[in-house]
Amino acid sequence: MDYVSALVPPVVMAAFFVFLVRLIIKTQGGPNKGKEDAAVDAAIARAEAAAAARAADPEARGA
Repeated sequence: MDYVSALVPPVVMAAFFVFLVRLIIKTQGGPNKGKEDAAVDAAIARAEAAAAARAADPEARGA
């Protein structure tokens, strides 16, 4: 019976991992994909604008 108690935790973890991967793959895209892409694009645009503003401002660079 020791072999059963030794095999149960890895089997349970493997089953959970397979379930999690399937769930992640299944939820990619779908009806909210456009909203998610737009949110990421907006965040990148804000970060790029902030970096450009810092590069253009000589006081921010310590000059």
